[in-house]
Amino acid sequence: MAVILFLDYDGVLHPDSAFLVKGRPTLKAEGELFMWAPLLVEALADFPEVQIVLSTSWVRELSFSRARRWLPEALRTRVVGSTWHSAMSFKHDGFRSLSTWWDEATRYQQIKRYASRAGLTDWVAIDDQPESWSADDLDKLVHTRSETGLSDPVVLALLEARLEVLRKSEVCQFAGDTGVQMLAFPRR
Repeated sequence: MAVILFLDYDGVLHPDSAFLVKGRPTLKAEGELFMWAPLLVEALADFPEVQIVLSTSWVRELSFSRARRWLPEALRTRVVGSTWHSAMSFKHDGFRSLSTWWDEATRYQQIKRYASRAGLTDWVAIDDQPESWSADDLDKLVHTRSETGLSDPVVLALLEARLEVLRKSEVCQFAGDTGVQMLAFPRR
């Protein structure tokens, strides 16, 4: 069964200093865009069941396809959706709106709305914006610092620990002598 990882870009995969310059993302800090993405690729190597939902403003600014293309192939193939959809920018009368609910919502609200609509209960998010997170869901947040993102070994260890807990709470299958049996591991 898939485990969903909500992924922000800025402050996670590179410092939170990315800006659009002539329609192209540019990092205005030391390093390069997506410089910490290989760390996420490595961290997810033991978790093939993890699928990614983009929870980044890059999707709103560039489009889902363009935002996804910035990821390395090993992450790009895991992407199954995003918290933003272009249809959100249209009003009921069919005209495009400059400002939407999504633009005013906190990152937590955007993620929670997606999770609720998709019927997700077990998920994890990597983000540098902890504002307005419900105490009930703080155990789902892997909070990064905007300047260091996933380059912090403590953050990577926390991500792997959270994914391991989700893995153990999922229904696991194994083949036995009498066929396939289902085991459910209790949640802690």
